[in-house]
Amino acid sequence: MSSTAPFSTPPPLDLLGELRRTHYCGEIRPTDAGRRAILMGWVHRRRDLGSLIFVHLRDRTGIAQVVFKTDVSAEVHAKAETIRHEYVIAVEGPIAVRSADTVNPSIDTGEVELVADKVWILNESRTPPFPMEEDAGVSEDARLKYRFVDLRRPRMQRNIILRHKIAFAVRETLNNLGFLEIETPFMTRSTPEGARDFLVPSRLQQGSFYALPQSPQLFKQLLMISGFDKYFQIVRCFRDEDLRADRQLEFTQIDLEMCFPQQERIFETIEPLIEHVCGVAGYQVHAPFPRFTYEYAMEHYGSDKPDLRLPAMHPVADLFPALVAGGMPLLAIRIPRCGQLSRKERDDLKAAGTERGLRVYDDPKRLERDFPDAAAKLRERVTAEEGDLLVLATAAEPPAGHRPEHQVCQAAGALRLLAGQKYNDRHRLLDPKVFRFLWVTDFPMFEWDEEEKRWNAAHHPFTSVHDDDLDKLTQDPAHCRAKSYDLVLNGVELGSGSIRIHRRDIQASVFAALGFTDEEAKRRFGFFLEALEYGTPPHGGIALGLDRLVMILAGETSIRDVIPFPKTAKGTDLMCDAPTPVPDRQLKELGIALRVKL
Repeated sequence: MSSTAPFSTPPPLDLLGELRRTHYCGEIRPTDAGRRAILMGWVHRRRDLGSLIFVHLRDRTGIAQVVFKTDVSAEVHAKAETIRHEYVIAVEGPIAVRSADTVNPSIDTGEVELVADKVWILNESRTPPFPMEEDAGVSEDARLKYRFVDLRRPRMQRNIILRHKIAFAVRETLNNLGFLEIETPFMTRSTPEGARDFLVPSRLQQGSFYALPQSPQLFKQLLMISGFDKYFQIVRCFRDEDLRADRQLEFTQIDLEMCFPQQERIFETIEPLIEHVCGVAGYQVHAPFPRFTYEYAMEHYGSDKPDLRLPAMHPVADLFPALVAGGMPLLAIRIPRCGQLSRKERDDLKAAGTERGLRVYDDPKRLERDFPDAAAKLRERVTAEEGDLLVLATAAEPPAGHRPEHQVCQAAGALRLLAGQKYNDRHRLLDPKVFRFLWVTDFPMFEWDEEEKRWNAAHHPFTSVHDDDLDKLTQDPAHCRAKSYDLVLNGVELGSGSIRIHRRDIQASVFAALGFTDEEAKRRFGFFLEALEYGTPPHGGIALGLDRLVMILAGETSIRDVIPFPKTAKGTDLMCDAPTPVPDRQLKELGIALRVKL
């Protein structure tokens, strides 16, 4: 039967009427033996053995085997012969224990089956556009075009149910901690936070636009000014930016804010939340999580989102001063238990370093020959063992630009991750079921924009400067530290937050450091600056990416697999065929004329 052709001879369909199911498919167990049950769901598989027809009936809880026998009811058996894959049916009959030699250990209900003496065919189905089995190789475009079918697959059902459980656990935990769930507007003014806004034209004020929120940042701060003390929201956010495996045009974050916090109070709130959420997913993690400063993370991991499943890098320029020039770092990279690499593998690793502007020393025997004392100290410093891969990396040439030492560390950190991923299959170095959380703190307050020749806010312009660096705001912005922090898991930034600016004078100084004139600051943030003058308490918070958290806990590699209706990498919705042009009449109502002819 074609997936697009209409039905030629549809089977007679039944009405649901007053029929009610008594059990979900995945719930029946040997303790139910002898009881009558009514199950409803989709036909997952069907086997016709003549006098016996076996159907695997599926709903969101799992699969139950249903057997139709001619000696139980020839009429019901004959009706079952018309059933096909993905038909929606209801069945009634007694639950029976299966014989020992027919038990199916691959499903939770494999010890029992329902012997049908009644069947209702509630709807037919075209042949699905792809198989429903877990291991079916299906293109992502096909999955997204027929998302309503893809979401029936057991893997996707598990992911979306896990998402629900995690969201429920978040609400439960934060409610118990005294947080109030408060909604903030979806239509507000454009206050760019680094990405492009999605704009919504106003029909009543033609020529003016609302913006969809990139985050509820200003509104949650206003809620603190309003005295609500502890706020949270599981909120949709929108950013018109290029898509990646961990990024969508619309996404969901766990957003919270609280009054009178120190940084540690934020951590003490989030860590039990994460413990609870991981427990819901079947994993145990234990707080407190490690705390690394940004400088330490860059020096030892070459990243502000370190993956702790691989050993840290070690600065060793003091052991091998002859190998470095221009004061650049020399970093030792150790990948455990890689064994002896082939010459080609070493050449490939060295080439990968060269592509990243590094000079790589990968021959431990040569190091031991040329620098025997230093080589022994190196092994002791990095705790190298027999069978470990050990390489040294430094800059081939000192990089140009701001903080060149960080650029070298970043390149070496990328090489570390590449080596870990390359040899992951050998020893499960990056086991996806090992969760290593950490906090990264004391980020730079500003980032230098080489093209614009100006400083930008590294986090956002409402982040408070470190108490010890207040005097550097205008005099030495390069060395200002922010009271900002990220929660990182296995090399993925799960969330970002900060202690906010609560004083008008400091906020004005930060805007000045960013090059805002008083007029520009008032035009863009006037309502917020005014609010700061009305008794604003010290406050801070964080936003965690729900999509990314569920992705990792579900063992997926793309957030598209944990979002019910995601967009493609090009930002299109293949199922709804969006975005699409709209009639000229609608544009005229909004006072809009297109410059691009469609």
